[in-house]
Amino acid sequence: MAAMMKAFPQRLVDLMFLRAVSTSSMGTLPKRVKIVEVGPRDGLQNEKNIVPTPVKIKLIDMLSETGLSVIEATSFVSPKWVPQMADHTEVLKGIQKFPGINYPVLVPNLKGFEAAYVSCVLGCPYEGKISPAKVAEVAKKLYSMGCYEISLGDTIGVGTPGTMKDMLSTVMQEVPLAALAVHCHDTYGQALANTLMALQMGVSVVDSSVAGLGGCPYAQGALGNLATEDLVYMLEGLGIHTGVNLQKLLEAGNFICQALNRKTGSKVAQATCKL
Repeated sequence: MAAMMKAFPQRLVDLMFLRAVSTSSMGTLPKRVKIVEVGPRDGLQNEKNIVPTPVKIKLIDMLSETGLSVIEATSFVSPKWVPQMADHTEVLKGIQKFPGINYPVLVPNLKGFEAAYVSCVLGCPYEGKISPAKVAEVAKKLYSMGCYEISLGDTIGVGTPGTMKDMLSTVMQEVPLAALAVHCHDTYGQALANTLMALQMGVSVVDSSVAGLGGCPYAQGALGNLATEDLVYMLEGLGIHTGVNLQKLLEAGNFICQALNRKTGSKVAQATCKL
């Protein structure tokens, strides 16, 4: 180090040291990430106007052609609570079921569930800040009940990479890493950063929504999910293979945004210059 300081200006040495520290603190990224596309369900459930069933079916079919392996199709909840999902049976009957693609649905009770969501893990609109220990307690119970996958959701999008790290560190003491997934909303523009932190900690399953669609019927002010286009762009840039055709994904996002008469929430789709 002394020889290095003689050869280089102190400022350069400081920058090299900081870079070395940041690189060493970065965990090993997973070689492959499973993307769970939640747009047709979580992305549309908060839309005020009922989306026509044929539009939902076409969206899912377009997403099926992108290379995504998991597409959350709909939700079997009461139409009284989530009217947007009242056509769940028609949607499932109408979509093309591509080989090798899973089309899970959200169910509201214990009967038949295998994967589980834990909502508001980094903040709650009613309780405020949530203790990582409480999240770990709930996740542990779900895992002991037989859930093979537990998706930890920052439902109102208030988390930061710091709170994500603290929460995951605590949960990982109670639940195997392989059973964990993350689900980030972008209310404060932190979804991509929070997801990267989760990846650095070894999580390899990530929820996202085409065009950044989404919200929560029970959490006013919560904005959309992490945009799948942005997630794919980042992952490929990190050398993590996704198997997703970004151009086809952009086309699916453009289709649903036109159908909803709204702008996309994806920064990649908004970009005027695409590399």
